[in-house]
Amino acid sequence: MISAGDFRNGVTFEEDGNVLQVVEFQHVKPGKGAAFVRTKTKNVITGAVTEKSYNPSAKFPTAFIERKDMEYSYEDGGLYYFMDQETYELVPINESDLPDNFKFVKENMVCKILSYKGKVFGVEPPNFVVLQVTKSDPGVKGDTATNVTKPATLETGAEVKVPLFIDEGEMIQIDTRTGEYLGRA
Repeated sequence: MISAGDFRNGVTFEEDGNVLQVVEFQHVKPGKGAAFVRTKTKNVITGAVTEKSYNPSAKFPTAFIERKDMEYSYEDGGLYYFMDQETYELVPINESDLPDNFKFVKENMVCKILSYKGKVFGVEPPNFVVLQVTKSDPGVKGDTATNVTKPATLETGAEVKVPLFIDEGEMIQIDTRTGEYLGRA
């Protein structure tokens, strides 16, 4: 059990059958009346963010989110299979449970699989990946204004904006959280 007075960023707890994670918190002591804890919480399964105030003495059961490294193996008919690196067991995950930034993941990359009480609810790709550019228009000579970018298609099918000097076949580093080009690899 955890009390609302002990809330910190990243703490997960259960409330009304939902698993919530504290995104922001603030202890408020008004001049008149009782103190309270103002929080912004995120439902870890649905992703919904809500703001709510709690009495500091309110108690909630602690929710333990399991984060396990698994290797992405293959995709088959809308199911994505991840292999447990210790038991070699394949775990299927539905396409709807994958985040938008999963488009930067290729086979054999290690991702974090998030589960609560055995139910998988999310996948965290690695923060930085190195991918090959498969399609990119050539840069136009003389077009050298500052920060000019062009679209490039990566080996996973994802499209990112890259500087003009990047050509097809080059390996580049991508930040999967923002989808931005970081540099040549």
